[in-house]
Amino acid sequence: MGKPTGFIEFEREIPVDRPPLERIKDWGEFHVHMPETSLRTQGSRCMDCGIPFCHTGTLISGMASGCPINNLIPEWNDLVYRGLWKEALERLHKTNNFPEFTGRVCPAPCEGSCVLGINNPPVTIKNLEVAIIDKGWEEGWVTPEPPQKRTGKRVAIIGSGPAGLSAAAQLNKAGHTVTVYERADRPGGLLMYGIPNMKLDKNEVVLRRIKLLEDEGVKFICNTEVGKDITSESLLKDFDAVVLCTGATKPRDLPIEGRPLKGVHFAMDFLTANTRAVLDKHQNGTFINAAGKDVIIIGGGDTGTDCVGTSMRHGCKSLVQVEILPKPPLERAKDNPWPEWPKTYKMDYGQEEAAAKFGDDPRVYVTTATKFEGDDIGNVKTVHTVQVEWTKNDKGQFIPKNIPGTNKVLPAQLVLLAMGFLGPEQPLLDALNVERDARSNVKAEHGKYTTSLPGVFAAGDCRRGQSLVVWAFNEGRGAAKACDLYLMGATDLP
Repeated sequence: MGKPTGFIEFEREIPVDRPPLERIKDWGEFHVHMPETSLRTQGSRCMDCGIPFCHTGTLISGMASGCPINNLIPEWNDLVYRGLWKEALERLHKTNNFPEFTGRVCPAPCEGSCVLGINNPPVTIKNLEVAIIDKGWEEGWVTPEPPQKRTGKRVAIIGSGPAGLSAAAQLNKAGHTVTVYERADRPGGLLMYGIPNMKLDKNEVVLRRIKLLEDEGVKFICNTEVGKDITSESLLKDFDAVVLCTGATKPRDLPIEGRPLKGVHFAMDFLTANTRAVLDKHQNGTFINAAGKDVIIIGGGDTGTDCVGTSMRHGCKSLVQVEILPKPPLERAKDNPWPEWPKTYKMDYGQEEAAAKFGDDPRVYVTTATKFEGDDIGNVKTVHTVQVEWTKNDKGQFIPKNIPGTNKVLPAQLVLLAMGFLGPEQPLLDALNVERDARSNVKAEHGKYTTSLPGVFAAGDCRRGQSLVVWAFNEGRGAAKACDLYLMGATDLP
C-alpha cells in the first residue's frame, strides 16, 4: 500500500469522454485516458483492504459482486501508484487474458463491491485496468509467448467469443494444438459483432489480440458452422477434446400484433450488420439504417444502449427507448446494500448522446409495447404502448399489469427488439445429442464444465445463459483447466 492516506486525500476522478455531439459523427472509440500523474493518484486511493471484496468474484442476489476472474486489483493499483507499469501489467495478465476487452466493456462489478465505496466514491478500477494494458501495447511489452513444447493433443473450440478466446488462450498455453471454429466471417464472436466499434475498436483492439493468439499457435477457421459445414461426428473423431462456447444467441421475441411488419428487427441483426458495414467501409453488403427515421428500441440493457448509440451515429430523426422496469433510484435502495451491484440510475454513453441531441434521456420506464401498426405496404409506422405496474400474482411473483388510460401511440419507421436472449441455438446441440438443462442451456456444472459427452466441455453463455463478458472469461479459463485435466491427468493451469 503505497500511500496509506490516499483514499482520504484524493477524490475519485474519471477521464472525460469525447463530447457526445462530436463522437456521434464517427465510429471511433469515445473513451480517452487520463494523464499518467492522474492515473497514479487514482491508484493511490486503493486501501489494500484486509478483505478485498473487489476481486472476490461471487454472485449476490443473482448479480456479480467483485471481479469474476479474480483480478489482483489492490496489487496492480499499488504498482500503478508507484509508476511500475510493466509489473502492473504482469499482475494483470496473471488472471486476465484480455484486459483491453474488460477494461472497455465490463460494467465493473469490482467497483460496485469496492470497500471504499461503502461511504465514498469507489476506486476507479476499470480505468486503471485499461490504462495498464494500453500502455503495455504501446511500450511493446505484449508479445507472443508460444508454448515451449506441444503435448500432441488436439482441441476444437466451437465459437470465438469471450469464452472461446479465453479457453483457446489457456489450452494453447498448456501446449495443446487448438483450433477455433467460427461461423462468422471474422473471429471474435460477441466482441466482434455484438459490441459496436465506438465501444470496442475491432481492428486496433480485437483483431490485434487475435493476431497475437495466432502468433502463439492458435488456429482460427471462420465461415465454418459446425453441424453444417463440418459434421459433429467428424469433429469428435478428429479431436481429443471439444469445448462448446457458442454463446446464447437465440433472441427473445415480442409476439404482439404487427410483429411481421417490415422495419421490426432483432437488435443483434441491426448491430451485426452495421459493424460489418463499418469494417467493410460500407463497400459490401447492406445494413439496417436508422438515418432519418423515428426509432423505437424495446429493452433497456446494454444491447439496447448499443442500439441507441448506433442509431445516433446513423442520424435518426427521433429515438425512444422503452423499458418495462421502473426507473432506478439515484442512491442504493435499502434492499440493495453494499457489496451487491448497485442498481442505481445512470445514463450510459448512448443515452448521453441521445440527451445531447434531443434534450432528454430517451428512456421511458414501466412501459411496454402492445401493438405494431403498419402502413398500406406493410412497413411499420407506429408503436402502441401502455404503462404497467408491477404486482404480485397468486404465486408471489412480480408481474407487469397494464394500467388503463395510459396508452400512447409513437411514430416509428424502425423498431429494434433488445429484450435479451433465451439461450443457445439448438441445431448443433441436437446434432451432438448433448444433455441440456430446463432453460435449454448445455448441462454442465460450474467449476467442472463437463457435459454428458466424454471429452466435450461447455463454457460461457451456452452453459450459464446470457451474462457478462467477464463471466465468459471466467468460464473459458475454467473449462480450459478442466479440459487440460481430462487430457493429461493433471493440470497447472490457474
